[in-house]
Amino acid sequence: MNHLNGNNSISAQVVIGITMGDPAGIGPEVVVKALAEPEIRKAAKFIIFGMDEQLRYAADRAEIEPFWGRHQHEKISRDYPYKVVVADYDDYSVPPSVKESSIVGGESSLRFCIDAIEAAKDKIIDAVVTAPISKTSWKLAGAKWPGHTELLAAKCKSKRKVMMFVAGPLKVALATIHEALFEVRHRFTIGCVFEPIDLMNDALKGYFGCENPRIGVAALNPHAGENEQFGDEERRIISPAILLAQEQGINCDGPYPADSLFLRAAKGEFDGVVAMYHDQGMIPVKLLAFEEAVNITIGIPIIRTSPAHGTAFDIAGQDSANPSSMKAAIKTAIQMVQTKKAHPARAAGSSDAY
Repeated sequence: MNHLNGNNSISAQVVIGITMGDPAGIGPEVVVKALAEPEIRKAAKFIIFGMDEQLRYAADRAEIEPFWGRHQHEKISRDYPYKVVVADYDDYSVPPSVKESSIVGGESSLRFCIDAIEAAKDKIIDAVVTAPISKTSWKLAGAKWPGHTELLAAKCKSKRKVMMFVAGPLKVALATIHEALFEVRHRFTIGCVFEPIDLMNDALKGYFGCENPRIGVAALNPHAGENEQFGDEERRIISPAILLAQEQGINCDGPYPADSLFLRAAKGEFDGVVAMYHDQGMIPVKLLAFEEAVNITIGIPIIRTSPAHGTAFDIAGQDSANPSSMKAAIKTAIQMVQTKKAHPARAAGSSDAY
């Protein structure tokens, strides 16, 4: 099935909100380049939460004729008479020469995100795709949240949240995220392993059409501990979490040695993998699909995807950013919306209620 087949009626189409990200980064460029693809524009309507001026700079550098309408951001609507419209935040201004973290970059990119989340909650848009932000810019702007995931969970009042990645044939959820490796042991509990198994199971059903997902759970230690010669976390923590999930009807198994599990999943033996820590999951994701990996936040009641790269201040403004990951994030968001609409009963368990 081609999930990018669009309905010819503009008003009946899926509406995707795209936040521009930090205006000093490559966000404006990858957004413009991704939406310049006719196949993507045919598949949905788009509202860009951003700055028309920055987007036009990016289009000019890429020699792309602007293809969007412009509207005031205070009057966001699902019924714009355009396929692509910029909800313009012209109260912010960032000189093209600025290519680093800044207060104004943090304030503006944070505002784009908050407004897009509210629009998704109000059903004005069907999903949010976020271009990269600078965590340093957000900190300079006094943000309460270190990044997108925490902001989304807070604004959606979601007690549970998990980072999941789609990389070609591989789908990976993380049990722990941005923790120093030696600190993982202090946060490593049965609950933190069970949660991504549970939420990934719901997401695979509700957003990816898997009726009975097969989930492989990675071990923490080399050789899955080798009968506790290299650690006992597999017996004390991971195996009880797997048992708890199995008792709830989830088709999961493990813990499997991580050095072979991802290959097995990429070959189709599993629909998803739960990794125990950040780099354990991210190395295979970026090895398999560095240019097209997509980050998804699961456990929240709205659909959110993003490219799996950062602001890349060092190449911003040079017309050299690759939009492949942004294209993949947009296509994944559209596919998730369409699957959710086609299987509402499955999707009902894939997010918390407001």
